[in-house]
Amino acid sequence: ESESEINALGNPECPQALIALAGCARTDFTPTVPQALEVGEAQSIFAATTRAQEQDGKFGFRRSPGLSFLELTVAIPPDRRPGSLKFGYKDPDPATEFTMARRDVIADANAFRSEIRRALPPGQREINVFVHGYNATQSETAFRAAQLVHDLKVPGVTVIYSWPSRGRALGYAYDNDSMLFARDGLEELLRLLAGAGYGRVNLIAHSLGSALAVETLRQIDLETPGWPARNLGGVLLMSPDVDVDVFRAQMRSLSRVPKPFVILVSREDRALSISATLRGDNKRRRLGTLDNVELVSDLPIEIIDVTAFSRDAESSHFVAASSPSLIALLGNTRALDRTFSPESRSPLEPLAPLAASVVQVREATQVMLAPDGPVR
Repeated sequence: ESESEINALGNPECPQALIALAGCARTDFTPTVPQALEVGEAQSIFAATTRAQEQDGKFGFRRSPGLSFLELTVAIPPDRRPGSLKFGYKDPDPATEFTMARRDVIADANAFRSEIRRALPPGQREINVFVHGYNATQSETAFRAAQLVHDLKVPGVTVIYSWPSRGRALGYAYDNDSMLFARDGLEELLRLLAGAGYGRVNLIAHSLGSALAVETLRQIDLETPGWPARNLGGVLLMSPDVDVDVFRAQMRSLSRVPKPFVILVSREDRALSISATLRGDNKRRRLGTLDNVELVSDLPIEIIDVTAFSRDAESSHFVAASSPSLIALLGNTRALDRTFSPESRSPLEPLAPLAASVVQVREATQVMLAPDGPVR
């Protein structure tokens, strides 16, 4: 479900079956506007990408066998409500829209590691790797990452893994192929960051990016058994566009599951319902709409159901990033950073005050969150 979903509703070129899955707005060009920093708040986002660099310098949808590295500076507009993400393309307005203020290409992996070390705030050792989903340009991914970091008060440094999505509503087949193509690059990035020894590396993925993340963990573990569990601080999948049976097979192939392993789901995720329908799955068994913990009860994972927050979210496919009420609760309890904290006895501990119910079935735990906390 693209950030341009609302604009797509009136577009006759956008097939109705795909409207809720992704918008059809043109996203070919996003300018760099340095003066945007005079209006908006600067947020630095690092990027590692397997997108090929075009002649005009931008990183588009074509694939590259090697990683490129960048530091992107996003200007966050003032006076916006938490969860809101608006951006323009050819002529952004920094007063109301997220705007790209700087794009700095980093020479190589060694320089990238040095820049990460420089950017880590004193006393913070968290490196959060964010993997985007379907129909996303590099700029859009940086905007979303900046919004998440800002609204949820995410500590440490954030690195987006920008894999070569086509960035078009009708590019779903291309994106599926690119997702598989991008496994080696994500493995290289995770090994690079974990090997630097600067801090805890947390893996966070959204939608189709979750399929890429888990497939990469499987690939790494087959090569180096136990590496993901030893080297990652935790894994968080948001609205994963992954078949439940495929996910189970991927997880069973891991010699050890990284802890914590948290999945955010919403039973009202319109994009994932359409994704399941397009696959001919009448039961709509996408992991991000999971409503039966029994299906994954043999896996040591935590499922957080945020369906109750869908009604005030801008995007039903990214509730954790676009629901003001959920963002406020997560931010106030510092739930995200405490989830990945080595001092936390349980990844669900910071969410306990918000839980309407907790269900433990064998290895898996499911927590239902509610705006008003526990149901009495």
